[in-house]
Amino acid sequence: MNENEWITGRNPVLEALHSSASVQKIWVAEGVKKGSIQEIISKAREKNIVIKYVPRKKIDQLIGAKNHQGIAASVSAYDYADMDTLFARAAQKGQAPFFILLDGIEDPQNLGSILRSADAAGADGIIIPKHGACGLTGAVAKASTGAIEHVPVVKVTNLVRTMERLKKEGLWIAGTEAYAEADYRELDGEMPVVLVIGSEGKGVSRLVKESCDFLYRIPMSGEVSSLNAAVSCSLLMYEVQRKRHPLGGAT
Repeated sequence: MNENEWITGRNPVLEALHSSASVQKIWVAEGVKKGSIQEIISKAREKNIVIKYVPRKKIDQLIGAKNHQGIAASVSAYDYADMDTLFARAAQKGQAPFFILLDGIEDPQNLGSILRSADAAGADGIIIPKHGACGLTGAVAKASTGAIEHVPVVKVTNLVRTMERLKKEGLWIAGTEAYAEADYRELDGEMPVVLVIGSEGKGVSRLVKESCDFLYRIPMSGEVSSLNAAVSCSLLMYEVQRKRHPLGGAT
């Protein structure tokens, strides 16, 4: 675990880029001479890390200090796992792999809640994209109420390529779609499965949706058109859990 969510100053940020620290994004104050941070820019591009140029006051607000030399890096509060860890967890349990893939979840409360439900429902781990989504921050840890310590999270560069890899490993990809013909209760939870949950506002992106093997809808009887992402994910996870451990069956 890395206790710091921000690294500030040119040398510390450069060191973080050269080390195994999980740098998510770099913030550079407008007006900072690019020549003075050229090595940082080059290393960040090499690692596909986003660099955002903002007013200096923005960095002051983000980190609550002014002695940052005009540069700060946001880093993960917790370490990430690799895909092999998720497969190993499934094998250890003696069950078919059961993964969750999150397509652009940005709200730390939602991610924390999904981690909590994943732990309770027996999922083997969660997969998130490297860019455009919430990472493992302190706010996520708090919302997970400790589940972040027990559910491995894998960060990947490309969700679609990851889905293709998982298909080759024998997993089936099940996504959600408001107008899908199949009801989520028709999901075969006993198969090796990856559940795909989309972002809070946009849902599952087009390319990710097209890469799913199955699409399911959650019936809505009220006036609202959709459920919170964490709630939808919990329903689907427990449908897998219900199919794998039916009432009256062996636990």
